[in-house]
Amino acid sequence: MGWNEFGNDLYTGKLSFPFVAKRRLWFIIAIVLVVGSIIIPFTKGVQFSIEFTGGSQFIVHNPADTDQDIATQAVREVVPEATTKVAVIGGTDVRVQTDQMTAGETLQVTQSLSRAYDVPIEEIADSYIGPAWGESVTRQSLWGLVIFLTLTFIILAIYFRTWKMSLAAIIGLLDVLVITIGVYALAGFQISPAAVIGFLTILAYSLYDTTVVFDKIRENTTDDGEKTGRLFGESVNLAVNQTLVRSINTSIVASLPVAAILFIGAFWMGRRR
Repeated sequence: MGWNEFGNDLYTGKLSFPFVAKRRLWFIIAIVLVVGSIIIPFTKGVQFSIEFTGGSQFIVHNPADTDQDIATQAVREVVPEATTKVAVIGGTDVRVQTDQMTAGETLQVTQSLSRAYDVPIEEIADSYIGPAWGESVTRQSLWGLVIFLTLTFIILAIYFRTWKMSLAAIIGLLDVLVITIGVYALAGFQISPAAVIGFLTILAYSLYDTTVVFDKIRENTTDDGEKTGRLFGESVNLAVNQTLVRSINTSIVASLPVAAILFIGAFWMGRRR
């Protein structure tokens, strides 16, 4: 059976999966995933990038050895209690992120890294992000999420002429958001501004898919449902099956930017330790 034939059989009802009949199973799976995604950040913690937390950053360009332990030891020789996050960028440079340091500590750490990696001091770039800027980025990200969810609720309520479908869509979006953050925490990836863009991309595709499914449900449960004599549950199940192929395609497309962000963050922008 080809993909087109598979989709056609689902749309006509010749082939049908009992999604509604097994709704308790899907609810249990969703609850387990959400609860697990909520617990993981408390056990493993969520890593935020320096753009959110603020701090100092040093980049050692083209060292002969990219061993991350060298950077950690070099920083602690100057500031023993410093928290460091070290990553190899592009396979050639070493990035070191620490708590925010004073001008004197920054100079000493730069010199220590220069000696440790045996590179000229000019090959080390230092910068810092203050706590006020980090708080601003966090606040704007949260405001962006709140505005997105609020507009989504209002627009869907107007489009479907009922708040129930709008509320169900919002719950679905929060479900996706919580699980995504849980996966990030489990994998140990940093949440950066780029990751936030990725989260909003996921929510947008999820919203698109939800709207398509709900629109088909409305169609099947109004005029079409009255003509065929189907029960409400049967019309809902048919709608989910009719949009299943599109949902799968949407999920694949939505995974592409997320995979790109994960790849860039984990393998190209830096392997952290």
